[in-house]
Amino acid sequence: MSTYILPVVLLIASNVFMTFAWYGHLGHKTAPLWIAVMVSWGIAFFEYWLAVPANRIGHQVYTAAQLKTMQEVITLVVFAGFSAFWLKEQLSLTTLAGFGLIACGAALVFRG
Repeated sequence: MSTYILPVVLLIASNVFMTFAWYGHLGHKTAPLWIAVMVSWGIAFFEYWLAVPANRIGHQVYTAAQLKTMQEVITLVVFAGFSAFWLKEQLSLTTLAGFGLIACGAALVFRG
């Protein structure tokens, strides 16, 4: 797989794990906090196994700023889907507009 594409795929997978680690427990509010923390920590372990290689491989063709920007935009897209489908929360137009503005800022980083 291309050095340009593989980091993107790994970052997407990493962000799915990260989003579940950080926010998945919100769907299980009756679970004790210590269990939520331990489960989240376990999920985050796998997120790191994807994020670190994504950045190591990606840094061959992208700057660190581009990788970070890419990761943030991917995070917003993954979170938007997670929020709607897992947490059953609707995304307002203002939230979507805010995410869009962040994406516009990301585009500036890549024009660099």
